[in-house]
Amino acid sequence: MGGDDDIPHGQLPVPAQVTGNVWKILVEEGDRIEVGQVVVIVESMKMEMEIRSPVAGTVSSLRCQQGRTVQAGQVVALLEEI
Repeated sequence: MGGDDDIPHGQLPVPAQVTGNVWKILVEEGDRIEVGQVVVIVESMKMEMEIRSPVAGTVSSLRCQQGRTVQAGQVVALLEEI
């Protein structure tokens, strides 16, 4: 799980919109996903916040772990656009 500054060329980041605890990861590496599909659910201030994919693509890398904290703007997954 590298930093946000080491995004490989051609990969699209899926950032967290809020700081919180990763409650559930709903995709796996290699999954094909659609625009707007929920990738991760983050618990923040006792609310569940859905992090959705901005594009259709294939999940090339997950950069978060269930039960761990993510910061607002942190990349939680990388996608290869289709």
